[in-house]
Amino acid sequence: MNTDRMIIDIPAGAEQILRALRDSGHEAYIVGGCVRDSLLGKTPADWDITTAARPEQVKAVFHKTVDTGIKHGTVTVLMKDGKYEVTTFRTDGVYTDHRHPDEVSFSPDLSEDLKRRDFTVNAMAYSEESGVVDLFGGMADMENRVIRAVGDPGSRFGEDALRMMRAVRFSAQLGYEIDGDTADAIKELSPTLSAVSYERIRDELEKLLVSDHPECVRELSRLGLTAVFLPEFDSMMETAQNNPHHRYTVGEHTIAALCASERDRIIRLAVLLHDIAKPLMKTTDAEGIDHFRGHPKKSAEMAGEILRRLKEDNRTIARVKNLITWHDLRPESDPVSVRKTAAKVGREDLPLLFDVMYADVMGQSEYLQKEKLTRLREVRAEWARIEAAGEPVEIRDLAVTGSDLIAAGVEPGPMVGEKLERLLGRVIEDPSLNTKEELLERL
Repeated sequence: MNTDRMIIDIPAGAEQILRALRDSGHEAYIVGGCVRDSLLGKTPADWDITTAARPEQVKAVFHKTVDTGIKHGTVTVLMKDGKYEVTTFRTDGVYTDHRHPDEVSFSPDLSEDLKRRDFTVNAMAYSEESGVVDLFGGMADMENRVIRAVGDPGSRFGEDALRMMRAVRFSAQLGYEIDGDTADAIKELSPTLSAVSYERIRDELEKLLVSDHPECVRELSRLGLTAVFLPEFDSMMETAQNNPHHRYTVGEHTIAALCASERDRIIRLAVLLHDIAKPLMKTTDAEGIDHFRGHPKKSAEMAGEILRRLKEDNRTIARVKNLITWHDLRPESDPVSVRKTAAKVGREDLPLLFDVMYADVMGQSEYLQKEKLTRLREVRAEWARIEAAGEPVEIRDLAVTGSDLIAAGVEPGPMVGEKLERLLGRVIEDPSLNTKEELLERL
């Protein structure tokens, strides 16, 4: 393929920056992921620019700049259509912390800048004059759907251990295979991932999970990466489920459920961790059938610990734990059962719980699978009717408030909450009771 004749449609601001730098006598290109995505026909999220101009020279060309990473040669240029990071060609020094170079050296040579990058598909540059600059076979690897490290993979991962997570994440996002030598280097160096902050690992994991190929979590385990930040998943991969409702190990069931789930961050985190306690809770009866009694509650507890380990925010932790706690609930489709389920789970999370339940069933065996799916469809339909009718399922839906109860003579304090809970129980059984007069009379 002749890359010299390819034309990439660059945003106006980026094009103005390239032109201004060239008019000032400096080489300049768009580089990295924006080139890759453009060649794939995707709209890049960011447009990065690399140039022979040093940071002070970049700042001299443009009026509005921010020193976002001046130590590493990066200046953000503010244009009418957005912000653009402009980074000087550079070579990196030694990475003693497996994450950041101890020092960088600016270079006038584009090839020196490209060969320090992680993967061939991210090591391409482009300008209107030069076309695509592809020194390391990125285009060929895109055609062959391969993620390959630039140069020696051991050196690339030794420089920055997070690149190992990025390799699997790009594999998931692009649907590419990881090159054999690159995969071997990840296996060998996977323990060095411990040098990377949990926040950065979490970000890569979440990008993988919400991709089109969440099954790539299997690669995280196969390559030894989950052993560093999620060893519980490795235990799931090794735990068999000799039970009529299942056909896979706990880990493979989880992967199948992930593939059947909605591309939502909360849902996929919940699906990933919904059975995390099964290896600990497994028992086998006299007939050789495996059971995992009590695993939802224990899985929710372990999920909270894992998500805190990954520095997840409190709201995410609470919602994921809520979904896992109730994922094995099997409500009937009658109105009272569905309203009671909504009261337990909460109006916000109930639709997500239905999605988690669906994914869970799809990852199981065919035993009673059609019946399970039919009941879930009926429960969803009844919940849609309840929502449309505005029937009460939470305390805030009651026709009375805590202030109303106090005014009616209830002593302020815990008793107010207890009375509201009891009234909610009544109206869940019979929504027609949800009037202020009726509730105060029953009070």
